[in-house]
Amino acid sequence: MKNNDVIDSVLAVLPHRYPFLLVDRILERSDRWVKALKNVTINEPFFQGHFPGAPVMPGVLIVEAMAQAAGCLLLCEVEDRENKLIYFAGIDRCRFRKPVVPGDQLIFEVEVLSIHRGFTKIHGRATVDGELACEADLISALVDR
Repeated sequence: MKNNDVIDSVLAVLPHRYPFLLVDRILERSDRWVKALKNVTINEPFFQGHFPGAPVMPGVLIVEAMAQAAGCLLLCEVEDRENKLIYFAGIDRCRFRKPVVPGDQLIFEVEVLSIHRGFTKIHGRATVDGELACEADLISALVDR
């Protein structure tokens, strides 16, 4: 698979685009879990202000990237995904364990815990070099566009 095929496969599933697309690659996927990657570079627009001289990726964007990885998993199973969106409905038990800085490679491991009437509960973990950076339970709702 060529590099542009990799990002094209993400773009084919997620509705997000620059500067808010936060998943670079799907590494592995089954019907209940996904492993995805985000290369964190100094060129990210949020590093201009968070924080000059000591750049740290905002925690809310780590959670958003985790949710986008989950979106790759969930939307792959939806036949008419171009007519659907996934909205956050809740975030539970979110903990940040380690700062994420330019040069880091975030690996997201996301697993479906339950699906009920259009709502999905997912457990996600974000690691850098095998160390836990963030984990959370994410609740989402599948809606019509």
